[in-house]
Amino acid sequence: MFISSAFAQTAPAAASGGDFQSTLMSMLPLLLMFVVLYFVMIRPQMKKQKEHRAMIDALAKGDEVVTAGGLLGKVSKIGDAYIGIEMATGVEVQMQRSAVVQVLPKGTIK
Repeated sequence: MFISSAFAQTAPAAASGGDFQSTLMSMLPLLLMFVVLYFVMIRPQMKKQKEHRAMIDALAKGDEVVTAGGLLGKVSKIGDAYIGIEMATGVEVQMQRSAVVQVLPKGTIK
């Protein structure tokens, strides 16, 4: 009574030559977003990780470092996975090498 009858429409015939082109054009924004994401987010993060790994591999005794927890100290022992950091005279802490965030210039800690 209140609802009118619905009639189905016939679908237009697809063009045989433009099908690939229309698919490519619909995928282009997705591909463009992935390329932008790679250059803006993924590549800089990989570069940062590479620099951090090189800094950790170059640690030597006597280097003054800042840890992830914000502690300052001098490297006193170096192992494969762990390092010893002297926080104060006679106070030494062992921690993972990856916890080192920054190597300070010599003479920063007095």
